[in-house]
Amino acid sequence: MSMYGGCSSVQDNMGLQQRQYALLMEIQRLCRELPMTYQQRVPYSMLSSLSASLLDGTVFEIVNHLAEIQHMTERKLMEQRSQLVNSHKALKQEMTKKHREALQSCQSKPHNLKLVTNTNQKEKQALETRLEDEIRKFDERIVLELDHRVAEQQMTLEKAGVAGFFTTSKPEEVRLQMYLLEIIRKLSKMNFNAAPFSFTCT
Repeated sequence: MSMYGGCSSVQDNMGLQQRQYALLMEIQRLCRELPMTYQQRVPYSMLSSLSASLLDGTVFEIVNHLAEIQHMTERKLMEQRSQLVNSHKALKQEMTKKHREALQSCQSKPHNLKLVTNTNQKEKQALETRLEDEIRKFDERIVLELDHRVAEQQMTLEKAGVAGFFTTSKPEEVRLQMYLLEIIRKLSKMNFNAAPFSFTCT
């Protein structure tokens, strides 16, 4: 190995150390913005491991890709829910029109008014119950779909060796992971390549 090659290797190592240090300092700064209960759940060892896993930029790409999938999923589900709500509005309007026409027909047959009114009320109640049930089931589906996405994110990031990520459904653990994801996304928009000081081999 040449002397210059050795110098280059030392400079590379120093560059990596400086970059990890800069990442660690910024992670610590961002963690101080978290609620105190969550600050206490991120020890220095976790933050140090997190900064090391971010060095080559791969985790940034993974997180941004996962965020895109998450946003696409949420947008698709919200569009589907909106379509369902609109279809429900159309059904209600159609029934209102039908009931109004039924009541108008009673003008020539007043003896049917009570029966028609009762029938309309029962049909309206039955429709409202059915539509509420459809919305409830769809909202349950949304929760399950988003939970599935969260589990996929946890497994992907755990396999990538990102500190703090593992499969869990505990609300406090999931919330902490969401905070960590947000920190990683913020870091991905920053530049840590500029060394804070120069190193020269002689």
